[in-house]
Amino acid sequence: MRLIKLEEVRNKTTLSRTTIYKLVVAKSFPKPVTVVGRSRVWVEEEIDEWIRAKIAERLGTA
Repeated sequence: MRLIKLEEVRNKTTLSRTTIYKLVVAKSFPKPVTVVGRSRVWVEEEIDEWIRAKIAERLGTA
């Protein structure tokens, strides 16, 4: 399991920081894991799964 920082999440999804956090609040995007203090990371596999789900949605297979 690999944990990734916001910058890598942004690179993978092409979403802005604001959009990512809005989607998290709306429960439409994986929640970050708080590591220490205010430091947050995401589970890479959860981000990859979210991307796969978006592709499946587009293809009508979701």
